[in-house]
Amino acid sequence: MKKSFQIDLFDFLVKNDIENYVGVPDSTLKHFISRALEKKKIIITTREEEAIGIASGMSMSGSNSVVFMQNAGFANSISTITSLTELYEIPMIFLIGWRGYLKNDAPEHLKIGKIQPDLLKIIELPSKVLSEKNWKKQCIWALKKIKNHQPCALVIKREFYD
Repeated sequence: MKKSFQIDLFDFLVKNDIENYVGVPDSTLKHFISRALEKKKIIITTREEEAIGIASGMSMSGSNSVVFMQNAGFANSISTITSLTELYEIPMIFLIGWRGYLKNDAPEHLKIGKIQPDLLKIIELPSKVLSEKNWKKQCIWALKKIKNHQPCALVIKREFYD
């Protein structure tokens, strides 16, 4: 995704009362994360479960959160998502970089990349895939979900190799 898309995405979420950006860096989301760093609205964690725990506390205090991660980290955190955020209906938006979307991606990304959509369906976490054309509509959908105390995911396809 283009740099301007990720900056616009971050700015839109800030304007719509998302106050906290917590997660594990992913180069798929590098411009989004850079914008959060620039605006001093970010907490970097070492593990996704840690990010979810911090964001859960913030969300329960009434301060809306985005938890960002790559999809391998999402797979690592499935237990935390199902036994904490979904079980207790803690509203937060998961922003997931979808590595392994491209067939020629690094071998370590391919398996999780292939099953990413299925994982979201299996744990019944509502999700939408963002594109440069639909991102605003999908963000409005996610904002409505968290207003109704439902966690949800927005997925950004990784369309480059590094």
